[in-house]
Amino acid sequence: MKIFAVGMNYILHNKELDGALYKPEEPVIFTKADSSLLKDGKPFFMPDDLGRIDYEAELVVRICRLGKSIPQRFAHRYYDAVTVGVDFTARELQAKLRREGKPWELCKGFDGAAVIGQWVDMAKLRGIDALRFRLDRNGQTVQEGCSAEMLFKVDELIAYVSRWFTLKTGDLLYTGTPAGVGPVAIDDHLEGWLEDRKVLDFKVK
Repeated sequence: MKIFAVGMNYILHNKELDGALYKPEEPVIFTKADSSLLKDGKPFFMPDDLGRIDYEAELVVRICRLGKSIPQRFAHRYYDAVTVGVDFTARELQAKLRREGKPWELCKGFDGAAVIGQWVDMAKLRGIDALRFRLDRNGQTVQEGCSAEMLFKVDELIAYVSRWFTLKTGDLLYTGTPAGVGPVAIDDHLEGWLEDRKVLDFKVK
């Protein structure tokens, strides 16, 4: 199983990250280690030595078939379910890596950094391009997004990623986070919603 993720895919998040509204020329793709996957409502344990850890709520797509160099018009055939996940980020380390032009794996791919919710079958949804989602922290909404606001849509991302990587059944694609990211603390309770379904529920320890 491979975990792909997209950086800077919502324009307002780009502003809060870098102070400017902009669209990257191409999708910003990075990967997470398979040991970063956290599922089934298990708690996220704060790392001791990575400094500030930020939540980033994202729509996550599940790949359902083998594919390579997939044309965008056929990309919808290659995923069958979606959920809300959290792309935990060691923010101070990320800033250092970006300044030095280094990859993001250390700040994005550590153990537990890819939280995943319960899957919702695409057949139960009205398509992928207008899905609303949100993240609540301790009962207060901290992030809200809609896939219509993505700079690069899901089908574009699948076509792009599959140019370099063969997609396989069970691979995951984190599609980017909207504005509103922030730090987590021990004893926080995080809940994720896809439309009107609560699909994510876990605690920070």
